[in-house]
Amino acid sequence: MPDFRSGFIAILGKPNVGKSTLVNALLGQKIAAVSPRPQTTRRRQLGILTLPDAQLVFVDTPGVHTPRHKLGQFFNQEAEEALDGVDVVLFLVDASTEPDEEDRRAASLLQALRRRPDLVLGLNKIDKVPVPAIERVKSSYQVLVPETPALAFSAASHQGLKELLEALTGRLPVRPAEYPEDQITDLYEKEIATELIREAALIFLRDEVPHALAVRLDEFSERENGNAYIAATLLVEHDSQKGIVIGEKAAMLKKIGSAARMEIEAMSGRKVFLELRVKVDKDWRDDENALRRLGYKIKTKK
Repeated sequence: MPDFRSGFIAILGKPNVGKSTLVNALLGQKIAAVSPRPQTTRRRQLGILTLPDAQLVFVDTPGVHTPRHKLGQFFNQEAEEALDGVDVVLFLVDASTEPDEEDRRAASLLQALRRRPDLVLGLNKIDKVPVPAIERVKSSYQVLVPETPALAFSAASHQGLKELLEALTGRLPVRPAEYPEDQITDLYEKEIATELIREAALIFLRDEVPHALAVRLDEFSERENGNAYIAATLLVEHDSQKGIVIGEKAAMLKKIGSAARMEIEAMSGRKVFLELRVKVDKDWRDDENALRRLGYKIKTKK
């Protein structure tokens, strides 16, 4: 097709503005973990949407924030590196709140780019905003990225997503698709399964646990009947957190496992046997060796 468009679109913003929810909504299926907790996304992930006339490769990134530990430094590093070489950046904000310091931090990353991609300001969660207030909120965010076109929509209700797709597609270069039309992400099934386990834990656990929790995949194997066996360890930083994750008579761990298993089965289209255990890895978020074992490698800036 001579006018087929294709390109990479980085979604940048502070934690909990709905980046992963938006990617899932645009693709029409779940590939990224989502929860009400900030910082659910911990690494870059591609969401690939192929249309008859275009291929949009969304780069879902961790939320930009003020880091309090080495894991937080990794989040910001992942978000910053995701901007390199993309065709468009969708600067995503929460229209139900006013701009804050973390929004300004994300905007400053854009201002510091040597090669600035095409930029779109996306105001998400307008389903939570009275219609008369939308223009005022839009103006308050446009101060952070002057002369940037803005679109208002809701990833949760799908309001305005058609217009968003049209605007993003029109900003992509004319070129062939980068990926096969049936590919929807760059992650393997076992990597998505790991994220879905962590998502279930984030949804059910109390506030003091979620950010101190990681999931280590110990085994992912296929049975002869085509079903899958998954064994994973939930890592926490302190003994008190271990007790919370397990719960009385292992009730919490069973609840997490049941919810995660249903999501993994829905994603993979097959039966899954999931076995979870909990282990303490003291202060793992500030331990570079522990982070490296979990796949979080912090690069030293030159």
